[in-house]
Amino acid sequence: MLQDRYGNRVSTESNVACDGYIESVDSVLSATDDPLIGIDKALAADPEFALAHVTKGRHFMLLGKMKEARESILHAASLAPGATAREQSHIEIFNLLSSGLSSDALTLTLSHMQDYPRDAFALAPSTSVFGLIGFGGREAREPEQLDLLEPLVDAYGDDWWFLTVYAFALIEMGQWQRGRELIERALEQKPRSAHTAHIYAHALYEAGEDKPLADYLEAWLPDYPNTNLLSCHAWWHLCLARLMLGEHDAIWSMYDAHCAPSVSDGPAINVFTDGASLLWRSELAGIERSSERWQALQDYREKMLPNPMVFVDAHGGLPALALGDPERFSDWLEALSKADEKGRLPAGKIPGEINHAFAAYAAEDWSKTISILDPIQDQVIRIGGSRAQRDFVLNTLLSAYVKDGRAETARALVSAQTDRPRAVPVAGLYA
Repeated sequence: MLQDRYGNRVSTESNVACDGYIESVDSVLSATDDPLIGIDKALAADPEFALAHVTKGRHFMLLGKMKEARESILHAASLAPGATAREQSHIEIFNLLSSGLSSDALTLTLSHMQDYPRDAFALAPSTSVFGLIGFGGREAREPEQLDLLEPLVDAYGDDWWFLTVYAFALIEMGQWQRGRELIERALEQKPRSAHTAHIYAHALYEAGEDKPLADYLEAWLPDYPNTNLLSCHAWWHLCLARLMLGEHDAIWSMYDAHCAPSVSDGPAINVFTDGASLLWRSELAGIERSSERWQALQDYREKMLPNPMVFVDAHGGLPALALGDPERFSDWLEALSKADEKGRLPAGKIPGEINHAFAAYAAEDWSKTISILDPIQDQVIRIGGSRAQRDFVLNTLLSAYVKDGRAETARALVSAQTDRPRAVPVAGLYA
């Protein structure tokens, strides 16, 4: 009886197929190397190995290639009758996920974990800030993430992947010291795991250790190809660290080489939201606007993400505002309103409110910006993303306070975040 790395039985008689499957799963869970290498090995040895088709589908999902993902998952589902009960449930989780039935996929995952707690690949889509819980649009999503993972701590022990996702959940709850301990243990086992290195970057960001963060990523990133899943986002973290340090001249050569739409093969959601966030935050820090970079992001969003979706919804109007294009911004607001009416935005009206606040900021109406953003600060979490990513909203509010002559109020807001010992790159905040 062959098993995966977590001790789960797999329905193949081929050692080669099993080994290729294990390799591909680790490639997906670490966002390192090309999962298709292991998948191709597995399917060449056993074309009817259902879980290998699932892994292939998940790989395509993460790349945003939903047509290819659906084809692979449907093929896996056709092979499910010959699989174990665990594998059938595993396949159905991804069948629901690829069908757009996220809530049903999460419900099944919660049940699945009761019976098969070490089915890591089935658990993975519900973890992290871009997962089924993270993108669920609920204000309580961070404690929900911990509630999912904490009962599984003993089942996974010192496994590097579980330590990574558990550490991230702790970090997002403000427990970055404990999260850092866990992520350092994971890095000892899997130093080239991009997901693990990424979460280490979050731990350092929350600790305000921007120089160690920049030094770490400067050493880690050169061997990580632009074609890999997390390349754009990991380089974004390095650009952000340089912004935090005030090293503005170092940012744009890295962005243009690794994050810009013309060079990045990463998921469209990362390419667009990371780029829009970085450009907006750089202007809040006092860096001169780059219309060329904003235009590239506007063109990319219209091509790759034409309709509002989770997380993109809160960022989508920024390029039009930066480019002084009221017609395109109005089109985005209208699209947000229609999507909300149809129940397609997990965060409901919050993304629209954020876009209105950005518009007020662009119009230099500081009091209006404040009047929109201040009352919804506890709701911004609903848009998804990490604390580090959502800071683009907080920094806008802080900048509006500074420009409205209320820098002391802005500094008090920063000081109120007692679990985040950090400075904020907003021009005039500490003047």
